[in-house]
Amino acid sequence: MNKVLTAALAAVIAGSSLGVASAADAQSRGNNDRYEQRQDRRDDRRDARDDRREYRQDARDDRREFRQDQRAYGRYQRAERRYNAGRYQAPRGYQTRNWAYGQRLPSYYSNGYVVNNYSSYGLRAPPRGYHYVRSGNDVVLAAVAGGLITAVIAGLFN
Repeated sequence: MNKVLTAALAAVIAGSSLGVASAADAQSRGNNDRYEQRQDRRDDRRDARDDRREYRQDARDDRREFRQDQRAYGRYQRAERRYNAGRYQAPRGYQTRNWAYGQRLPSYYSNGYVVNNYSSYGLRAPPRGYHYVRSGNDVVLAAVAGGLITAVIAGLFN
């Protein structure tokens, strides 16, 4: 009977130790899942932080490019040299005025005031659909179709 009792007791202990091991495994798997979830959240935060850094860098680059464009536009507007092109006669009934970027030139300027020999005045060739128009001592780069002013070169003529 002692042998049977010892064998039964050993079987119970062995079975319970297997049960304990499986419970411990399950518990460690649960902790592992929580650990992985925590790591995923950290990675998500890190990715979001990297996205914000990239956005700030892109915005900084955009501002830098805008400033460079503004400087280039400012150099483009100043006449480096003055030319003699004869006396300017404003259209009948109108006076010379200072034009600005974004304004519209009236259609009467397109007739006799277009500067066709722009290269002799040190001007670049106008883009397609644009022409240079003289207004007083200034030259205006305007669209042919609507007269929208793209650039003003101030003080090009004496």
